[in-house]
Amino acid sequence: MDATTNQQGAIAKSTGAAPTKRGRAPQTIRDYIKVYEKEVAKALPSVMTPERFTRIVTTAITNTPKLAECTPQSFVGAMLNCAQLGLEPNTPLGQAYLIPYGKQCQMQIGYKGLLDLAYRSGQVSTVYAETVYENDTFDYELGLEPKLKHHPAMSDRGEPVYYYAVIKLKGEGVVFQVMSRDDIEKHARKYSKSYNNGPWKTDFDAMAKKTVLKQALKYAPLKTEFARDVAQDDTIKHFDPHDADMSMADKPSDFIDVEATEHPQEG
Repeated sequence: MDATTNQQGAIAKSTGAAPTKRGRAPQTIRDYIKVYEKEVAKALPSVMTPERFTRIVTTAITNTPKLAECTPQSFVGAMLNCAQLGLEPNTPLGQAYLIPYGKQCQMQIGYKGLLDLAYRSGQVSTVYAETVYENDTFDYELGLEPKLKHHPAMSDRGEPVYYYAVIKLKGEGVVFQVMSRDDIEKHARKYSKSYNNGPWKTDFDAMAKKTVLKQALKYAPLKTEFARDVAQDDTIKHFDPHDADMSMADKPSDFIDVEATEHPQEG
């Protein structure tokens, strides 16, 4: 038996994981996915089948082999966090991402996932983010009468220079936020553990839109449940099989979101 098998066996013992169908303790991350299929099924919304979610997560490991090196506790925690939020990880939809950070698995909400959560909250009528390019006509004002105007250039728009998000609340006005590309990059380097890999490198535009949208959400009156869902972004949660009925949102994270700490959300 090699060192990897010994390590995984020790982890299985420490987590109290149930045996696989063949009667042995789970040895790989794929084994853990199978073992906790029932927990995934309980967590998922009705619009997504456990079989589809399991295939998506297994494909994520194939496409990102370093996920297989993460601790089972952090991987299962991130997987169940996605399931409970009803977000598909590591697909072209861009709803969420499972990202290896050393030996830990971090769950990151994508731009499309944040949009889904916003609409599901029932608090917004419209929510979106846009990219402003250097040849667009763009202007905004703050103060007592905030204004935002964006006329995209019809061709040769140039490089991205600004990002903005707009949230139209049901019966409670409009909130918007603007950030320059430089502001986005500084913010990401300061707050994101995965700035040097993952979606920040493969889909910068979507991550920039998510960042400015999260900033706008800070100034919108949010319900507690929606704010709690948003707070799952960029977290590492360790699954405990002895407390399997607890929502992953209620579990402490190994990564403290400094941004959220500095700007607490009110429910």
